[in-house]
Amino acid sequence: MATETDAARDRVLAARASLGEELDTLEASVREAIDVPAKIRRSPAKFAAVAGGAAFVAVGGPRRVLRRGRRAVFGAPSPLPDSMLPKEIEKSLRALGEDGDKVRGALERDFAAYAKQAQRDRSQTRTLLLLTVARPLLAGVTKAAVGRLFSGDDKSFQERLAQVRARAQAATEHAGTDVAEPGADGPEPGGGG
Repeated sequence: MATETDAARDRVLAARASLGEELDTLEASVREAIDVPAKIRRSPAKFAAVAGGAAFVAVGGPRRVLRRGRRAVFGAPSPLPDSMLPKEIEKSLRALGEDGDKVRGALERDFAAYAKQAQRDRSQTRTLLLLTVARPLLAGVTKAAVGRLFSGDDKSFQERLAQVRARAQAATEHAGTDVAEPGADGPEPGGGG
């Protein structure tokens, strides 16, 4: 019976030691991941590139670049004409006689409604296309930027791990000096006495 108890105790102690190691490793990796100032000191160019890219996206840079590119390829859009109706429609309206103003007003209202609806349709199609193409691209860029920001190198991780272990060792030694020697103040715990 004692050997089973000793074996179980040894397994618990081994699991506790393994848990301590895992906690030290986890703490070191978290500290390394969130130590942004150290990453900036190690590679300021990478940090500047990530910050510049984030600022570029935040201020609407991609939209501006696309707009300028479209103007460079297709040229500047032509200005709006003085009269929105073509000459053939103007002639047809004049031919209607006295009722021309009423017909003209109805045609202009219908045309304006049509133009608004067509603009909404084009905008929805453009938005849908942009979201379909841009969303995966932005998700990939964001994932890469976050991964780059919070990734650590092995050397600095090992330094962090050594710091965590040294601090844990110092805490253990400090706690050991605070505990009284067994037998000095009275009977040992668990001793039948």
